[in-house]
Amino acid sequence: MISRITGKIIERNSNYLVLDIGNICYEVLIPPTVMQRLDENINKNDLISLITYHYYQVEPSKSVPVLIGFLNAVERDFFEVFITVSGIGPRAAVKALNKPISEIAKAIDDQDVSFLKSLPGIGEQRAREIVAKLQNKVGKFGLIQDAGRRKLDSKRSDIAQEALSVLMQLEYKKSEASVMIKKALESFPGVETTEALLNVVYKQKKVG
Repeated sequence: MISRITGKIIERNSNYLVLDIGNICYEVLIPPTVMQRLDENINKNDLISLITYHYYQVEPSKSVPVLIGFLNAVERDFFEVFITVSGIGPRAAVKALNKPISEIAKAIDDQDVSFLKSLPGIGEQRAREIVAKLQNKVGKFGLIQDAGRRKLDSKRSDIAQEALSVLMQLEYKKSEASVMIKKALESFPGVETTEALLNVVYKQKKVG
């Protein structure tokens, strides 16, 4: 069983790497969410170290060893939980994990079928099966502070601060404006601009 591999990247494709570990080269499948962060994890000797999931793909006439690489054990743990869902094999899971694991875990616990349907190869029925199988079992993975999540949180904070400033200029008290912004972000966490956030605040106030 191969649980970790360290080597130099000599070939990179959209979903796999070829690592040279010294006279032997291994092909390692890489989920998109991991591939996006590879470069920042290559050390000064141009080596990358990956935690691996090792299995055998069994076909009628042969059994093929397959390695799937992750940057840490927590990512691999999530992968192993994810493939317990009926109909999601290792290769399908590699393809599906194209967004930060923390976001996928949150979507599962929030029963966000629309988000899960946006993952490659995951239709509505499979998304519902993921929720049914894994809800309340993936909470710890939502705590992963990956780069994408940090950028998102930082952007949300900047937008919220700008919206707060605008509302205070409109003579709302800071405490009142903060509550309005918090409510808007909870209802529509995907807002990307201050203008969009203020529009949500306005609509909610109008309804309320």
